[in-house]
Amino acid sequence: MSRTTLSDLGDARMSDDGEQSTDPARGLRQVLPWIALVIAAGAGALLSVGAFLGLYVRPTSDDWCALWKTRDLGVFGITSDFYLTQNGRVTNALLTGLLYSDGMRGPKLLPAFLVVALGSGLFLLARATLRALRLPFPAAAVAAAVLVLEALLFFAGTRAYQVLLWAPATISHTLPSVLGVWAVLSAVWAARSRRRWARGTAVGTAALLGTAAGMLSEPFVAMSGLVAAAAGVLCLPRFGRTRDRFASTWCAAWCLGLVIGLVLLTTSPGARWRRAQQPKEPLTLSGAGETVRDWYRIWETIGGQWAYVGALAAGVLLGLAVALSPRRPRDGDVRADGENAGAGRSSGGTFRVAVLVLPLPLIVLGSLVAAYGLRSGYGPTGWTYARTWTSFVVPFLLALCGYGAWLGYRLGRGLTSPAAAGDASGSGAQPSPPGVRAARLAALVATGAVAVASTVALVPEVRALTTQTVARSLAWDRQDARIRAEVAAGRSEVTYRPLHIGVLAEPFFTKVYEKDWAARCTAGYYGVDRINPS
Repeated sequence: MSRTTLSDLGDARMSDDGEQSTDPARGLRQVLPWIALVIAAGAGALLSVGAFLGLYVRPTSDDWCALWKTRDLGVFGITSDFYLTQNGRVTNALLTGLLYSDGMRGPKLLPAFLVVALGSGLFLLARATLRALRLPFPAAAVAAAVLVLEALLFFAGTRAYQVLLWAPATISHTLPSVLGVWAVLSAVWAARSRRRWARGTAVGTAALLGTAAGMLSEPFVAMSGLVAAAAGVLCLPRFGRTRDRFASTWCAAWCLGLVIGLVLLTTSPGARWRRAQQPKEPLTLSGAGETVRDWYRIWETIGGQWAYVGALAAGVLLGLAVALSPRRPRDGDVRADGENAGAGRSSGGTFRVAVLVLPLPLIVLGSLVAAYGLRSGYGPTGWTYARTWTSFVVPFLLALCGYGAWLGYRLGRGLTSPAAAGDASGSGAQPSPPGVRAARLAALVATGAVAVASTVALVPEVRALTTQTVARSLAWDRQDARIRAEVAAGRSEVTYRPLHIGVLAEPFFTKVYEKDWAARCTAGYYGVDRINPS
């Protein structure tokens, strides 16, 4: 009997007929879940800190106005105020009124809600996607990918406080993405049920949610509308990828709702008043060039954060985990390569090319529309309002993860193919040499290291965010107690020291008090005639 090395034993497994065959993917399959758990633990820890910081959030900028208007006007009063005099965003105003109806309790809990709602939605959406493709569901790898995407979304940008902790921005620009994810999930569940009433309800709900989104965030309207329109066209039965028109009908209902909501917003008295404050100039060639330059600055800023590569790495690990899972895809409507069993090769190939190519131009176009809107609404510095980038940063991160998953899956299938594994029954294929197996394991470890490093790169930002938020909350509480004591003593004017955070406006940002909306809203919050610099 010849000697067997420990390496050979580690790569050996028993086939169904009892014969021993080599499995070059076994080592990868064993180590991959542990790498995923390490990544998930690191990203989850950062997100936990971010969610906990919500308890230290204190009023600033638009918070001052939202607090006193909700208190004095009520939920429907502030909604009417937004529609008639502010900006026409009815859904935004309604959510603001509901959130601030109990003071700062809602804004303090909102960050935790966003982390949980977005994470669970993406996790369930990934599960539904893999199930539709008849692919295995590696829970650890999916959780790692989702948590990495969330951590990058909330902490990798230039305005982490605004994207996660500042309620006025999260309502307008973070919450819509959560709404979109759960809306798609509802459509998936309705399609799976195959009940007419469930599908009809889903289509009607899509129209209602689209209308609400249309009066919530203009950048999200542009981005989600483009994605829904493209998905609706690809899902038409004539292209052979779907059996009926439900998916296309749902997408059409969503787009119709967006249009209705946007029309209601733009024709509102509040929107007309806001446009009058900074009239739009006719679109000229030079103006178009400035918009393109703003768009380039946005993506130059995003591209300067190398941590976003972690989304690609997390996707590669996810794709590898799917491909290396012991449970193989079942024969059915959809094969492992994503092609319908009954569809022609040409149709399947065209569909896969469209799915791979379309995300990039859609994200480019959606971000370009957002850049134009920012320049029209806020002038030459509008592109710096990074909180509004969330509408296209979310699909950007999902696209990076998706591309990584595709690459990882293709690599994993190569590892588990007969040519890679060898065939003990005499097909002539040779097992992969130890050097190749070591290289594959090294590639996996390197990919995991990139994902871990991208998470570690966010630690300084989270530490700085924690320090600033907690320190401001302590200083704010002391000042708030002093002001309330003065108001209780009958003072009609009090002093206030600005406590800046997150590049947001505080009272006295302008020398003219009549134009200082932050100071006037702060005075309204405390119930005094005027506040003065401390």
